[in-house]
Amino acid sequence: MNKQILAAGCSLLSLAVSNVYADHLVAIAGPMTGQYASAGDQIRKGAEMAITDINAKGGVVGEKLKLEIGDDACDPKQAVAVANQMVNKKIIFMHGHWCSSSTIPASEVYVEANIPVVTVSTNPKVTDRGLKNIFAIAGRDDQQGQVAGAYLAEKFKGKKIAVVDDKSAYGKGLADEVAKAMEAKGVKPALRESITAGEKDYSGLVSKLKSAGVEVMSYGGYHTEVALILRQAQQAGLKLTVMGGDTMSNTELATAAGPEANNVLFTFGPDARKNPSAAAVVKKFHDAKIEPEGYVLYAYAAFQLFDQAATKAKSTKYADIEKTLRNGSFDTVIGKLSFDAKGNSSAPAFVVYQWKDGKYDYVKK
Repeated sequence: MNKQILAAGCSLLSLAVSNVYADHLVAIAGPMTGQYASAGDQIRKGAEMAITDINAKGGVVGEKLKLEIGDDACDPKQAVAVANQMVNKKIIFMHGHWCSSSTIPASEVYVEANIPVVTVSTNPKVTDRGLKNIFAIAGRDDQQGQVAGAYLAEKFKGKKIAVVDDKSAYGKGLADEVAKAMEAKGVKPALRESITAGEKDYSGLVSKLKSAGVEVMSYGGYHTEVALILRQAQQAGLKLTVMGGDTMSNTELATAAGPEANNVLFTFGPDARKNPSAAAVVKKFHDAKIEPEGYVLYAYAAFQLFDQAATKAKSTKYADIEKTLRNGSFDTVIGKLSFDAKGNSSAPAFVVYQWKDGKYDYVKK
């Protein structure tokens, strides 16, 4: 009798253990802490909603998804450590990282482990290295820079324009592309400067801008520094218009900069919240008291890609997912997605937005 009880107990334990490991482990990684944590929060909210919806319909290839979350704080060394942790956990899909300076080194770890990566990082090096496992669902900075540079040259003709970056892979890469696009239109930047991200006092930069008679600043970097620069410019009596990149799509900018945020223009992908095909998902976020701004819907789309690729391939094996993503076309909340040989998205890349009273919308032509 005791042997029968023991055997039954072992059988139940074995079943319980198998159920624990039955889930497909998938992951996100980005700045969950630190000065850019609001972007990490957007990614987490989008991923959690997507996984809830996917699991509600039965999961992927018959198994539920379980989310792992990695915090790289936009630090390259920490990003590599996170990548190795995720490999050891045996994840089968990664949506990450956010900062290009994190994505570039971390992706080298994932490719060695045969893990597909969908990212929103925009530095061209993300896809130009020829890694077969990486797919970018946002545009590239050489595209973003052309849009921003052409807009600045045409709309602010005759005004002095400075180009500033934060020395990061994303920031410097974007600023260089903007300057190149401006010069192609016959407009030479009045100043080309770099700052150190994370500082609290940018009065030195503001003084240079004011002395040079700069009225417009193109900035390659993140929203936290822009908010400080705008406030300090206002205090110094400098009315400054800023053209930023996709990282300006964060309400934290409007909160931190106050009314000065109304002077911020930025480039970003077409607003997925306006897609009729995304209406049901957008409503679901609104019902949950979440505004799906910035990267929320991009994270949702990343897991839609994984779900659809695995379903088409009837497999979650890396070779099958990679081949299906590279050769397929997918309907997502951010639009129809397909990829070129490098893993770049074929979707429309960038348009110009402006902040107005705490919300952003397309610039009126």
